[in-house]
Amino acid sequence: MTTPLRALRRHLWPPPLAGRPRNRGYLRDRLITLPLLTVVVAVTFGWAYGDVRTGSAELRDSFAPALVGLAEAETSLRIADREAEESLRTGEAVRLAGLSKRYSTRTTRAVQRLNQVARSGALTTAERQELDVVSGLVVDYGNWITFAQNNVGDPALRDAGLSYARSMLCSTPVPAKETDADGYPPCRPDTGSDSDATAVVDRISTLEDRLRGRLADRAALGGGVLAAGAVAALSLVLLAVGLWRTQLFLRHRLRLHVSVPLLAAAVPLLALPFLTADAVLAHRAQQRVVSTAEELAARTSPAVESTIDEQPFGERHPLLIQVLEERVRHDLAEGRLSSLDGVAPWVAPTGLLCAALMGGTLYAYRREYVLISRSGATA
Repeated sequence: MTTPLRALRRHLWPPPLAGRPRNRGYLRDRLITLPLLTVVVAVTFGWAYGDVRTGSAELRDSFAPALVGLAEAETSLRIADREAEESLRTGEAVRLAGLSKRYSTRTTRAVQRLNQVARSGALTTAERQELDVVSGLVVDYGNWITFAQNNVGDPALRDAGLSYARSMLCSTPVPAKETDADGYPPCRPDTGSDSDATAVVDRISTLEDRLRGRLADRAALGGGVLAAGAVAALSLVLLAVGLWRTQLFLRHRLRLHVSVPLLAAAVPLLALPFLTADAVLAHRAQQRVVSTAEELAARTSPAVESTIDEQPFGERHPLLIQVLEERVRHDLAEGRLSSLDGVAPWVAPTGLLCAALMGGTLYAYRREYVLISRSGATA
């Protein structure tokens, strides 16, 4: 056991010149160890850095748009529901003039948002099927509102149509004229199991919960990323020490002032601190997106969202879905060094090229030393 451990230590931590290492053995060890450490650093760091960068892209292009779409679809339907009720109260006038423009705008927006969520790529196959059910319920909701509109002259049929439409939107029964603090009929999602999610709001809330969970998991640093980062950091320290001592060895033993090829192969390593800083910024931005996603689910409301209809050019409420969406985009845009965009896929290939350059250079030095030794001259 002692010999293999001693050999491993000699490879990973090269002896200083004071230890009087043999030239041939020293060059042989460096020929094996330095390229291998370079490959380990490049592959592990490149994978971890690429995973963090990819996470930001997935949050920006997939998870965040899906959550925003679901939140806006839910609030739009609740705004449309109150608009339908107020329009139906006008009696026969609604038969001729039709439902309010806001009702049509909000129901159309809800359908569009649900379609965008389906195309976002954030949902599983089962969740896309669930979303199809939601879209079908929204269509049926509109049909029952139309039924109430066509029978507006008969209060019993009108109220029955509106009541049935609301039962498709919200599973909790809504007593007549009861409203929440924000002035909208209560429509709290069922918090039971997935099988209890029957109405539109229930199903949308269930999808939101699943997406937020996956978003939080994607934003967290997984065990694989942490392990790869630790291996890359340790290997980088060993590589830096090995390169420094190899340069000293070549200067004192082979009379080379500096090895330009080895120096050139080490230059890309100077980019690692910048890549690390970029990864840290990206991870922090992802954590802020997780917090914003919680606000999106817990603090948005139809009352807040309707302010943009009433005052489209006024001061925007900080809890508007559009404002939260812009915050997510801003956080992810600021959470990176833009000059490093597109670098992640090239980290590992660049490391492999550096390893090849190191190996070729050290092989040439060792071969030259062996030839000189065989001719009888001592280096």
